Amino acid sequence: MPKHRKSAELEEKISILPDTPGVYMYFDSEGTVIYVGKAKNLKRRVSSYFNRTHDSIRTNLLVRAITDMKYIVVPTEQDALNLEASMIKEHQPRYNVLLKDDKSYPWIVVTNEPYPRVFLTRQKIKDGSKYYGPYSDTGAARATLDLVKRIYPVRSCRHLITPEYIAREKGRLCLDYHLKRCKGCCTGLISTADYGASIDRIRAILRGDISELLQYLKEEMEKLSMELRFEEAQELKEQYELIRRYQAKSSIVSQTIEDVDVFGIHDEDNEVNINYMHVRRGAVVKSVTLEYKRRLDETRPQMLGYAMNEIAQSLGVKYSEVIVEEEPDVEMEGVRFTIPRRGDKAKLLEVSQKNARQHRVDKIKTMEKRDPNVRTDRILERIKSDFHLSELPRQIECFDNSNIQGTNPVASCVVFKDAKPSKKDYRHFNIKTVVGPDDFASMKEVLTRRYSRLMAENEPLPQLVVVDGGKGQLSAAVEALDDMGLRGVIAVVGIAKRLEEIYFPGDSIPLYIDKNSETLRVVQHLRDEAHRFGITHHRNRRSKSQAVSQLDSIKGVGEKTRTALLSHFKSVKRIREADLDSIAELIGPAKASIVYSALHAGEGEENTL
Repeated sequence: MPKHRKSAELEEKISILPDTPGVYMYFDSEGTVIYVGKAKNLKRRVSSYFNRTHDSIRTNLLVRAITDMKYIVVPTEQDALNLEASMIKEHQPRYNVLLKDDKSYPWIVVTNEPYPRVFLTRQKIKDGSKYYGPYSDTGAARATLDLVKRIYPVRSCRHLITPEYIAREKGRLCLDYHLKRCKGCCTGLISTADYGASIDRIRAILRGDISELLQYLKEEMEKLSMELRFEEAQELKEQYELIRRYQAKSSIVSQTIEDVDVFGIHDEDNEVNINYMHVRRGAVVKSVTLEYKRRLDETRPQMLGYAMNEIAQSLGVKYSEVIVEEEPDVEMEGVRFTIPRRGDKAKLLEVSQKNARQHRVDKIKTMEKRDPNVRTDRILERIKSDFHLSELPRQIECFDNSNIQGTNPVASCVVFKDAKPSKKDYRHFNIKTVVGPDDFASMKEVLTRRYSRLMAENEPLPQLVVVDGGKGQLSAAVEALDDMGLRGVIAVVGIAKRLEEIYFPGDSIPLYIDKNSETLRVVQHLRDEAHRFGITHHRNRRSKSQAVSQLDSIKGVGEKTRTALLSHFKSVKRIREADLDSIAELIGPAKASIVYSALHAGEGEENTL
């Protein structure tokens, strides 16, 4: 199918989208929001608009009108659903089905009555009742409500039950009471205090404290399984999974927050990205990220102050309450700064910080798309900084020793150029001067042979050598470089068995690199390649030596005979499987009889008593 045409700038934006939940906004040529959508995976969802012709004429018209795109990343798919609804109500995009009066998603309400009711609704009324949600999945909302009512029976009738109502004896016990779904509120069989205790526990569950509910379901599942009622147990299991997945409280739509402004900051490499989010009626309706470059070592509070002033001037914002991670260096009359540690406001701040960080990631991805060398140079600069090198490590070499039970000791050398494997430069080494499994001496031998040869052939030397091992292997490598006069020419570090431990010469305390850093990823790749390359070579040597040793042990069979047999049959296994006549055709009947008897010696002994 033909693809929709899009500008180079829009195509670039789509190519760097993250694989995370979020909400995307499409703009037309006049800068108007024409569509708001949600996505479990932003990159996959947005790309799907442009890689095919759609069956819907309306969708094709939308795609043709798109000239720009923005997005907001959120923690979960439910947050994306809730944010989409609030953004649609705010912007009223022409291509969206408009949502009005908060009827997009259902709520669970606990009414403000002496004997409260608990039910599902799509309409919010300001009568003192407490609303929980909204729920992006109606099935999850209904399952939550049904299970809550099974644990704590609550009345379903619509009567206004008051002490006066009970005193007049107007109430009559209904079917729910006899089915044990109600405690008989209408006739006063349960006090408001006892009934209210159950309501308090229900409120706790609806707030997200679901441990009690999940524990109840587990116990019920086990009970039903013990009674061999497997279908009912499976039904409860499905409800358990549904509640566990969807009951988590949204950090995007909150009923405890009215109108606030949020500033999240991401500070890295002298560049500060500050995300601004405006929250209106408990929902995010605007998100903008500003980018600053430090000039005079400005502090984070100073940078936050600059951002607040810029947002106020450019967007005409009048602040009342501002959520920040630290108080900004700015004076604004009538503005209250909140630094949350937990709760809904802290979750909103986390979302803002995540979007500030994503802005930085997007910028780097865009630069790398335009010039692949930017990424390489950035990674090399990071390695140079982390390992305190004097120059960029354009060529890195990693060494690994391999021996199993002291046999066939070998070593491998893998070469990375510009932080990428250069497999044509990989080298194997068979250990020649070391007797027995001595990793330290083997490491010294291999480095001496490697760099003596490179110097003799006037080949370029690496800027960094990495040895697989701790302080012992590192000391052996340093000794080898000292003997060749290369200690100040080539930097060397050792990797302990745990990848995050990096040892430097003369320093007994290791460096622990951030597990998410690109330096560690390169080091891990180096080590994995050296290990893989060395093990492969070691296995090949071991299998060959085992094959030759079996033929070597046969008296009367010389080198020429062994070579002829292996060249023809390829392995000792195939020689053993061959019949006597086939072997005789190759080396003659006399030697064939010797070889055949030796390779089949001991067969049948198990059955001989």
